[in-house]
Amino acid sequence: MKDNQKKRLLVTASTFPRWKDDTEPRFVLDLATHMTDEFDVTVLVPAAPGAKSREILDGVQVIRYHYFPIHKWETLCYPGAIVPRIKEKKIRILLVPFLFIALYFNLRKLLPDYDMVHAHWLIPQGIVQSFFKKPYIVTGHGGDVVSLNKGIIRKMKIRCLKRAEHVTVVSDYLKGRVQELTPEIEPNVISMGVETEKFGRQHRVENYFGQGDKKVVLFVGRLAEKKGVTYLIEAMKQVDALLVIVGNGPLRKELEEQAELVGKDKIRFLGDKTHEELKVIYASADIFVAPSVTARDGDKEGLGLVILEAMASGLPIVASKSGGITQVIKDGENGLLCEEKCVWQLADNICGLLDDKKIYMKLVRDGGKNITLRSCRYIVEQYMKLFENVG
Repeated sequence: MKDNQKKRLLVTASTFPRWKDDTEPRFVLDLATHMTDEFDVTVLVPAAPGAKSREILDGVQVIRYHYFPIHKWETLCYPGAIVPRIKEKKIRILLVPFLFIALYFNLRKLLPDYDMVHAHWLIPQGIVQSFFKKPYIVTGHGGDVVSLNKGIIRKMKIRCLKRAEHVTVVSDYLKGRVQELTPEIEPNVISMGVETEKFGRQHRVENYFGQGDKKVVLFVGRLAEKKGVTYLIEAMKQVDALLVIVGNGPLRKELEEQAELVGKDKIRFLGDKTHEELKVIYASADIFVAPSVTARDGDKEGLGLVILEAMASGLPIVASKSGGITQVIKDGENGLLCEEKCVWQLADNICGLLDDKKIYMKLVRDGGKNITLRSCRYIVEQYMKLFENVG
């Protein structure tokens, strides 16, 4: 397609890098970047303190809209995601109507210049988009599908789903949850992609964590309830290895206090890391663990993109049977699964991998085979087929 024939695509999201080398998840940016061969792509996202209102990131035009008169109070979306941010500090719920209204007026201004829209997350992007006639695809990622399913929000989510040209979700689990809301809709299951070529054992640095002859168990993610880190820390009492925890969140202080009781030198918190740092951290670890659980409000893991990054880095996976994780990990084939909150199973699976090199290498090998179907390029191909029928 020649540049002057490109259709214009507006991507809307609420989780996005605030600047180059930010620690925020970049899967929306990666997807948008790979779409620039076919589309003239612009991404519209909420503003954040310290972020530019307009810039070009990896060839993608980014527009950040302000949603509150006092810009330093625009803290609803970053770091992390909207629902966890509200759980962390309840007063942030007061910012929600401002975000909806600001997104509405920005869309009203921008939409005439675009041919179609890809709205990531039902709340608020999908809901607000449903008030306009512009054709759109909406993607459900996790909490936006399984949480807030009562009253007016539920009705607005159903409206959003019914008015979309296509609905996509990142896992079969979320497909089922969407069909609980709208049984007549058949969502397309398309996971978010990983820049597979950016990860791998070539980035490994021996003794990167100063662990000596100890093996390294790695967790990467937000320190929030549904990530289940408390059960992993408890399991480490039975594991002779160093646990490295990358990420921040509302439970960090509580988890650090728990870790003190397990052993000062056994668990290390690194905080947030950039994507460049992460590729070295993944490759320099030995096992990746995703101990996710169902949160008290019903929220579950949508897919667990960090699992895909760890697999692309050549790590065997230990994970719980939670949410969309089972979409990626098949027990005994490309990882080991355990029941949610089951400390002894977590410990047993980790120790089993540390003790059995044959199983360890099998999981690494089979994980590497499967990851190609999760590459950004492959995922973009799936979306392109849908966009061909939009409008």
